[in-house]
Amino acid sequence: MTAAALLLGGLSACSSSKKKENWVHGFEPTTTALLMNGVAHPPKGVPLAVKRALWAGNLIVGKPYRRGGGHKSFEDTGYDCSGSVSYVLNKAGLLKAPETSGWFRNFGVPGRGKHITVYAKSGHVFIDIAGLRLDTGYNARRGQGPRWSSKPRPLAGFVARHPAGL
Repeated sequence: MTAAALLLGGLSACSSSKKKENWVHGFEPTTTALLMNGVAHPPKGVPLAVKRALWAGNLIVGKPYRRGGGHKSFEDTGYDCSGSVSYVLNKAGLLKAPETSGWFRNFGVPGRGKHITVYAKSGHVFIDIAGLRLDTGYNARRGQGPRWSSKPRPLAGFVARHPAGL
């Protein structure tokens, strides 16, 4: 068998056994926020922007889900997924205007960040801040507003992006 045939055979074998990837909470004592009674507490060793993002998330957790919530103004009575992500990034000094879920597919730089990662696809976006996931609806009642979670979430179709340096 030729080297090319071996290579192609290996590629087809690899591509047929795709592993389903999940967002998984991984606790690291100096870099992971603590979640107590629904409130995220930042670790001491993270940059101020990360602390501000966590504090901002705490301010909107518990608000109702509202389609388009947080898009006309960052301050709103309810938030959808992209309104939630826009809100925390704005309060962290990382975003100037509210954006849609699809827009976040090109936010920042590609890949997972050290402290903040945005997971986006057309129709939904959520954010990992210091190891906690701020999301709407997943692991909760459908249509529920922003909540912190440490439960796994499938990543099929999502792209990971992060603010440069974070």
